[in-house]
Amino acid sequence: MRVCIIGGSGHANFVFQGMDQDPSILVVGVAPGSEGEDVGKFLNAAQKRGQLPQYYEDYRKMLDELKPDIVAVNCHFGDHGKVNFEVLSRKMHLFAEKPLATAMEELTVLKREYDRSGAEVAAMFGLRYNPAFYTAWHAVREGKIGEVRLINAQKSYRLGSRPEFFKHRQSYGGTIPWVGSHAIDWVYWFSGQEFVSVMSHHSTMANRGLGSMEMTGLCHFRLTNEVFASVNIDYLRPSTAETHGDDRVRVAGTRGVIEVRHGRVYLISEEEQGTRELSLMETDGIFLDFARQVRGEGKCLVSAKDSFVVTEACLRAREAADKEEIVYF
Repeated sequence: MRVCIIGGSGHANFVFQGMDQDPSILVVGVAPGSEGEDVGKFLNAAQKRGQLPQYYEDYRKMLDELKPDIVAVNCHFGDHGKVNFEVLSRKMHLFAEKPLATAMEELTVLKREYDRSGAEVAAMFGLRYNPAFYTAWHAVREGKIGEVRLINAQKSYRLGSRPEFFKHRQSYGGTIPWVGSHAIDWVYWFSGQEFVSVMSHHSTMANRGLGSMEMTGLCHFRLTNEVFASVNIDYLRPSTAETHGDDRVRVAGTRGVIEVRHGRVYLISEEEQGTRELSLMETDGIFLDFARQVRGEGKCLVSAKDSFVVTEACLRAREAADKEEIVYF
């Protein structure tokens, strides 16, 4: 399985996690996807594993010469759409940082190219494979809380130091599509419903000189079957916190409630008294799962439809915050 990596700004480390499980995965080429981008950490990661991928200045030349099986794209977020298009136009399988695009027009073009390509696509919603979130989703799927009615999801990060491209909407894309995308994905994944409308707010207040980068965001989604969901997003987690992120989800159903907090899963249901902590289930990880799909050996937990639908939801939520009005799907 030959893989090329474009960009150095996202989570292509998923590729190396998959490689550690399956040595037949080989990184054969690495190139920047955005101007001035440093891809050294991925070259180093490959070399530490005894591989010697070729470095290219031009990712298009790399794709044309190396003809990889899978391309992992994780450049500056505002460039995702155009780089992903170059991959799909060559009918190559795409493992892409989320969101797939940061403009609705780009997403429309990308979806059209995907439909023509015959390629497999998965966005890097790797938190579906986190043991706590996977365990909670599995319990919901088994009917442990009955019919899902309400979801509350949270993404809270330390601010830390952010690169220059985060300061500009054109290159960053917005905090709702970047940080909020995981939580919006949980809403879609846990609910089993389709998005109907969204109302959102976001703010650049207290962003410590980071230009147009939003520090906080809040989204309210209406989904089919009158399921409602909220997503709260912030970069306000103190530097003294034990972990970089505080990821949570609460799913309320007709027969119980399940929550993910601090990497643990708690279930309250009609079946027994009190709160029960569930034993965590393990998964193989997103890239290995996607590689198996490309080989025809199964289905990735993140489908192409999921990837496109959640990207659209992120962009519609950002639009609702920009316009301060309800946006319909």
